[in-house]
Amino acid sequence: MTIFVGLTGGVAAGKSAAMAAFEQQGAAVFSTDLAAHRALDLPEVRDALLERWGDDVVVGGELDRNRIAGIVFKDAGELEWLEALLHPRVRDEVARWRAELDPSVDLAVIEVPLLFESGLEGTFDATVSIIAEDETRTVRMADRGHEGNEGRESRQLSQGEKAERSTYVVRNDGSLDDLARAITDLSANLRGATGGSE
Repeated sequence: MTIFVGLTGGVAAGKSAAMAAFEQQGAAVFSTDLAAHRALDLPEVRDALLERWGDDVVVGGELDRNRIAGIVFKDAGELEWLEALLHPRVRDEVARWRAELDPSVDLAVIEVPLLFESGLEGTFDATVSIIAEDETRTVRMADRGHEGNEGRESRQLSQGEKAERSTYVVRNDGSLDDLARAITDLSANLRGATGGSE
């Protein structure tokens, strides 16, 4: 039996690093953020973006994701429009991935930043929130070349709310080795609690 886990967390809390750690533990992993990035490369999506925003979002003939982020994280209406364009395509890709998953896979982790906000928690056997101190996340955002968290988190629940609603919570204020150890323990718990004996 495959245990399906929904993974979420605050901006720059370390969701991608946690996903990599789960993969190291033999879990199948899927990122809806990466699926959304792939959807941006679809010809019909590119055409829609150019029709709405013009050449301002193109640099060197390619869509500039930073410019797109600069538009949508400052204007809730533009973000809603983009999500309405991308989310159905992402949901379709998630459904295909789940349907095609090898039955021998015992643990599958899907990263969904707006997991609770979208009401998707019921589609998983368990949910995990990755959280970190605001100061830690601000430093990580700066390292990525992004400005503050405010625009990116404007439509998200707080970390505390995500943690309260999650089955499991992982704090990620330390090193990658610390996170890897936490995910190793959590992977064992998930396999043991939900399907390890089957």
